[in-house]
Amino acid sequence: MGEALIGRLEAAVSRLEVLTAGVHPSIAPRGLPDNASAQDPAILAFDDLVASALGRVSAAAGKIGAEVAEVTRLVEKAFLVAKDLLVRTKQTQKPTMESMATFIGPLNETILEANTLAEGTRSSHANHLKAAAGSLAALAWIGYTGKGCGMPLPMAQVEESWQMAEFYSNKVLVEYKNKDPDHVEWAKALKELYVPNLRDYIKRFYPLGPVWQPPGSATNKAPSAPSPPPASLAISSASSSQPKSGMSAVFAEISSGKPVTQGLRKVTDDMKSKHRTDRTGVVTADGKETRNAPSFGSNKGPAKLELQMGRKWVVEHHIGNKGLTIEDCDTKQSVYAYGCKDCVLQIKGKVNNITIDKCTKVGVLFKGVVAACEIVNCNSVEVQCEGSVPTISIDNTSGCQLYLSKESLETSITTAKSSEINALVPDANSDGDWAEHSLPQQYIHAFQDGQFTTSPVSHSGA
Repeated sequence: MGEALIGRLEAAVSRLEVLTAGVHPSIAPRGLPDNASAQDPAILAFDDLVASALGRVSAAAGKIGAEVAEVTRLVEKAFLVAKDLLVRTKQTQKPTMESMATFIGPLNETILEANTLAEGTRSSHANHLKAAAGSLAALAWIGYTGKGCGMPLPMAQVEESWQMAEFYSNKVLVEYKNKDPDHVEWAKALKELYVPNLRDYIKRFYPLGPVWQPPGSATNKAPSAPSPPPASLAISSASSSQPKSGMSAVFAEISSGKPVTQGLRKVTDDMKSKHRTDRTGVVTADGKETRNAPSFGSNKGPAKLELQMGRKWVVEHHIGNKGLTIEDCDTKQSVYAYGCKDCVLQIKGKVNNITIDKCTKVGVLFKGVVAACEIVNCNSVEVQCEGSVPTISIDNTSGCQLYLSKESLETSITTAKSSEINALVPDANSDGDWAEHSLPQQYIHAFQDGQFTTSPVSHSGA
């Protein structure tokens, strides 16, 4: 982190008010804010949020130590910068799309630092790092300037950002549920920091975004940008039909962890094959021909994220892409993911069928399916259903974690030639925990009364 950023962070910290004697040392403010912000109910409430909800995360991180404490310090730093920006918004006229990138630059840099930490290590705490770093995209709500800016409303920004981070947070809960309560506490506290705490804070004080000084006021002008912000990912949010631009584009790259998905945009209705008059066949996710697919794919073929004939979403040969998103989908369409590695795919609508074929270390989150979710020839995959799924089929797969919602508990799971299959369901005896169930992979076949009977092997643990 450069000296300039350190200076800005020190300035932000020096303006924070000392809240309570019990605040965790790493986030204890040093100094007093100016008189105006000291009396501002919204700023005081943000201080309370930092002291209580974020303080709980920091306390748990302090017990764990190592990289978990390091990434949590970056979360603390990001929230301190966010507070400083909120103070400045009421002293500044609303920036333009271009100058917003300069205004919110310190927060951007801190989030990028967290992503670098999460992506640049093979730590045993990798899921903690990815959960914390991914969650910081929620703070992009401060860059919301109104309808048409390409971002969802602030509360939606927080909720959608946490959904992606929760994928890794859930892995922490499962891994440490019966091993270490400090890790479980950290994961739960991180979630509650955003949902409900930050979400409810925004609902109370900033439901339509930050409050800026009106034009013509005797105050600071919006910062000017010496140069336009760098090109970055442009995957649209579920609540906007427009391609992302301005701050939405700046933070979209942060959400992905790396700019590997540069160039992808939402497939709008007029891009779909059934509505095009200039061509038929394949339409890619950025509205271009297949030959122009991004170059970050495997050596077995170009990376694709495209809608074919208006019926089938094809996601192929992506490597290290944590920001794959399908939004404009319906129950007449299917999704086919093939040959992907170390990726996260989010399907934001209900579709007819999902097939995951020859994928390794891939996570798939989906709202629900009409027919079935099929997992074939895969290694180390994680699949999470937020709605209902009648049938899940797992064939020739080694290592599969299924996260089932309350709505999907009646699903029928079929396995064949597969090992290390675990189904995780909401724990009825706790709030937010998962109960893990290993599905049998060994069977006993016995010939009785003229026919074979089959039963799963029971492991006593002895």
